[in-house]
Amino acid sequence: MTYGLETAEHPEQLRRVAIDPVSRVEGHGKVTILLDDDDKVRQVRLHVVEFRGFERFIQGRPYWEVPVMVQRLCGICPVSHHLAASKAMDAIVGTKRLTPTAEKVRRLMHYGQILQSHALHFFHLCSPDLLFGFASEVAKRNIVGVAAAHPETARRGVLLRRFGQEVIRVTAGKRIHGTGSIPGGVNKSVTREERDVLLADIYDMVAWSRDAVALVKQLHGQDPALYNSFGVFRSGMMSLVAPDGALDFYDGSLRARDESGAILFDHVNYREYASYIREEVKPWSYMKFPFLSSLGAEKGWYKVGPLARVQNCDHIASPLADAERREFVDYAGGSPIHAPLAYHWTRMIEMLHAAETIKDLLHDDDIMGDDLVSTGEHAREGIGVIEAPRGTLIHHYRVNDDDLVTMCNLIVSTTHNNQAMNEAIRHVAKRYLSGHRLTEGLLNHIEVAIRAFDPCLSCATHALGQMALELTLVGADGVELDQLARHGDGTVSRSPP
Repeated sequence: MTYGLETAEHPEQLRRVAIDPVSRVEGHGKVTILLDDDDKVRQVRLHVVEFRGFERFIQGRPYWEVPVMVQRLCGICPVSHHLAASKAMDAIVGTKRLTPTAEKVRRLMHYGQILQSHALHFFHLCSPDLLFGFASEVAKRNIVGVAAAHPETARRGVLLRRFGQEVIRVTAGKRIHGTGSIPGGVNKSVTREERDVLLADIYDMVAWSRDAVALVKQLHGQDPALYNSFGVFRSGMMSLVAPDGALDFYDGSLRARDESGAILFDHVNYREYASYIREEVKPWSYMKFPFLSSLGAEKGWYKVGPLARVQNCDHIASPLADAERREFVDYAGGSPIHAPLAYHWTRMIEMLHAAETIKDLLHDDDIMGDDLVSTGEHAREGIGVIEAPRGTLIHHYRVNDDDLVTMCNLIVSTTHNNQAMNEAIRHVAKRYLSGHRLTEGLLNHIEVAIRAFDPCLSCATHALGQMALELTLVGADGVELDQLARHGDGTVSRSPP
């Protein structure tokens, strides 16, 4: 299902409005809106305007450097890249099965990442819109405004994030860009003193996460018409699931459903991802457009992340989060919920699950073991897939006889959601902006729709060698004089004003 509005017939005759940059998201992006003389919206696009190039410059580096290097993609979700690359390198060093200590320390690290990232996104970045209103006073619409009006909510948000960062520091060595995970295992376990410090606070984290779920449900209950319809579109969904169908952020197999919730494929070995997922390049963004190859580019796009994961799994292994999952699923009578604002509800359910899982892992003595690494017969290719806070993250590498990387392919969580985010903002533009005189508050509606997906735009720019390029010549008076565009297929076109 699409709303059109991707490409206007005569863009040169339309007025251009840009939201540049999109604020309160990770990374840099912009939205362009083309309007006709009656202020009707004719074209809406989310552009990612920065370029990272990791897929190319990782080539030629020793494979053991990769888990540390690739996490520089991002300062918000480095653990996810650290672990996805480590899982790929496990295959390179021939590890068939991690030691219990290595797997549980990695899981603890990853669930700490989920907790801190979800807390950051909901409390710091999105709660101002949800608590004050999308078009509320702009000076108040930030975390400082939340701290002034809702001090306990803001305090808990800060402390939840800090706790997740402490879990990462204990397991990875640093809060950001740690080195704890290595090919074949980990380089440190958790000491008894470190565990006891975390255990002292974990029960507050579980309780506050439950309260956060209640807060989101309260917001939905206060205005269901808005929350159920804002930016809504129908699409398929994809995520990892555990062998028993449970929600699992660290490992599992791929499951995809169509927009009605029917299974498209299930328990697919993620090492076969290339047989199920293809990527399309469009001339106006550095971010690629993945789609399910069996359905084609037109109908095969999908969404990932909390809203997909919570509905794609059969159950959640921790009891409090699973009770919340059941209530969420029952909210729509068992039919898939596609409303972007429901991402926040499911994100808080996942934060609760992360807190419960961290509690259980802290009570497991295996995290203090000393059997850290296992290896086997080396291989030349490795694929690692993990559920990052924003969705499914795929790392794929090949190495040569000198153990140097020769190929790297990354399909990042936000990339999977590229078409979905574009559809959401087109729906919002059509419903709230078209035919109206634009204000800051109305334009913020576009950003609210983007924020719901928790995009990490700095992670998502990998159309290397195929990226589009637009070059605009502007005169001293600000008037556009000429424009050249290089498209994804290598062709060049000119659009003089």
